[in-house]
Amino acid sequence: MKKAIYFLFALTVFVFVSTGSKAQQYKPNYEFALGLKFGGYENGIAGKYFLDNTLSVEGILGFRSHGAVVTGLLELNVNAFNTPGLQFYYGAGAHIGAVGSGVYKRFGGTNEYYNSGQLLFGIDGVVGLEYVIPNSPIAVSLDLDPRIELTGGPFIDLAPGLGIKYTF
Repeated sequence: MKKAIYFLFALTVFVFVSTGSKAQQYKPNYEFALGLKFGGYENGIAGKYFLDNTLSVEGILGFRSHGAVVTGLLELNVNAFNTPGLQFYYGAGAHIGAVGSGVYKRFGGTNEYYNSGQLLFGIDGVVGLEYVIPNSPIAVSLDLDPRIELTGGPFIDLAPGLGIKYTF
């Protein structure tokens, strides 16, 4: 867990340094995207909408063994490594959902066991890279998703995420 946090911190610092003052110049390649998100917690449907050139909201309806979770994120997007179509994004949000009795599988950690149904509520973060494939409406993303689960915890978890979206 500590190695993942150090890596996340190093990646964030590196991207901030490499993007510098270019944040105001960023222009997204799309306004809205809809697709699939595969994560360490849930797999599901994701949508991303740009409010302006750098600010976007992302919603995820994720399904997991014994339950479902809805996550909302507010993200800041900047051009990464001066590469057209490649953006760095980071942000925060929250999730709410429910799981039935069984095991809450934690990514790379100890599992949580629930004897009955459990409400899930917590705070989420995201830091990642997204690439819009040139001359196509496809965007792929890879990110790290830290989560603080407040109910049934509290505990902190961190997992990778892979997204594939169709852009409009």
